[in-house]
Amino acid sequence: MLTILGFAMIATFLVLIMLKKMSPIAALVLIPALFCVFVGKGAKLGDYVIDGVTSLAPTAAMLMFAIVYFGVMIDVGLFDPIVRGILKFCKADPLRIVVGTALLAAIVSLDGDGSTTFMITVSAMYPLYKRLKMSLVVMTGVAAMANGVMNTLPWGGPTARAATALKLDASDIFVPMIPALAVGLLFVIALSYVLGRRERARLGTLTLDDVLVEEKATETVLVGAGGSGDAKTPVRKGGSGSGSGSGSGADAAAAAAQDDEDDDFQGLDPHRATLRPKLYWFNALLTVTLLTSMIMEWLPIPVLFLLGAALALSVNFPHIPDQKARLAAHADNVLNVSGMVFAAAVFTGVLQGTGMVDHMATWMVDVIPAGMGPHMALVTGVLSLPLTYFMSNDGFYFGVLPVLAEAGAAHGVSPLEMARASLVGQPLHMSSPLVPAVYVLVGMAKVEFGDHTRFVVKWAALTCLAILGAGILFGII
Repeated sequence: MLTILGFAMIATFLVLIMLKKMSPIAALVLIPALFCVFVGKGAKLGDYVIDGVTSLAPTAAMLMFAIVYFGVMIDVGLFDPIVRGILKFCKADPLRIVVGTALLAAIVSLDGDGSTTFMITVSAMYPLYKRLKMSLVVMTGVAAMANGVMNTLPWGGPTARAATALKLDASDIFVPMIPALAVGLLFVIALSYVLGRRERARLGTLTLDDVLVEEKATETVLVGAGGSGDAKTPVRKGGSGSGSGSGSGADAAAAAAQDDEDDDFQGLDPHRATLRPKLYWFNALLTVTLLTSMIMEWLPIPVLFLLGAALALSVNFPHIPDQKARLAAHADNVLNVSGMVFAAAVFTGVLQGTGMVDHMATWMVDVIPAGMGPHMALVTGVLSLPLTYFMSNDGFYFGVLPVLAEAGAAHGVSPLEMARASLVGQPLHMSSPLVPAVYVLVGMAKVEFGDHTRFVVKWAALTCLAILGAGILFGII
């Protein structure tokens, strides 16, 4: 019964948010509360919620101060060179922009933190998508998949959990998986190319001159340093609505102007008042030190971001009114993300407290046919898609993987193969409603979670299967 109710609760949640019948926060709170009553444990709801909040409080704190820290770093211009490089590659071509999104998300994912990746990627790419009227779910979907592949880095979380659960060395799991993961990343880039071509076909071919239009004061984040600031009417090359014809001399002049603007085009306003060019190397060193401390685990991550945010604010904005202004500027994101995390605590608290997760995991293992025993690594890879989507990484790696590994060992499948196969589902996992970082992504991109889910699930699942297929082909799994 608990198994059925567990799957029913997850299905109800997903259906309601995808149909936009409830907001994610309301659904994360009310649906598990209702099912807790159905299970007959309504009296213990308070205990389950408190347990869930207690377990997720460090994550919420980490996200809150990470948003402040990286928000300040974006404000002061730390990432402007990266943004300029990506934008120089992207120009105003929808195809290049989508591919650039995948590349930027993959590069930034090297720090092992999904929230950081999404904050930097969205901050850099969002203005371009808005200016060109591109699909924002393409941006969130591509970023989530690229980050999901890179999330398998030993310091990213899943690999360390698998190593801990099966008492293995993380490098023994990860290093042989590199070829399969490389195929997964190439698949994401190829998919970005396809999605970019689709966006280019929908929007037409644009030039930077077409899109350097005057923004509303509240959204002025893209500027052309060489532009006059006057509003310009977008015109698509080769379109029938281009107005009266112009001579070849005018075309040549426009092309020359475009070349100048290509060189001067900036992704983030190069004249914003918050820039601190004299403190660039201090901020770079502080960020490198922070990321190194995260990887080396010198202090808990929430403590590191708390200290980092306080230091970044104090040095870059020594005057208290300026500090308050920066905190206010990022308060929206902080509130949205922390609210989602604490709402998710209700969902996970009820799932775990009522025993639904345990029953669901046991049922999944029991339904595996005995004849599949010698192929348990393949089974684990396939099961990692739905299981890491419908439950937390902790629940899967510490609750389900050891059971699957025992079943595999009985048929001669090594724990290392099982651990590698368990990483396959991460590109899909990063869009799970139980992953706090995904709310940073959709929140900053101003995308409905249901829209993101409808778009990304099929593509992320294909990415997972590409990794699994490569793993089998290379003899890794």
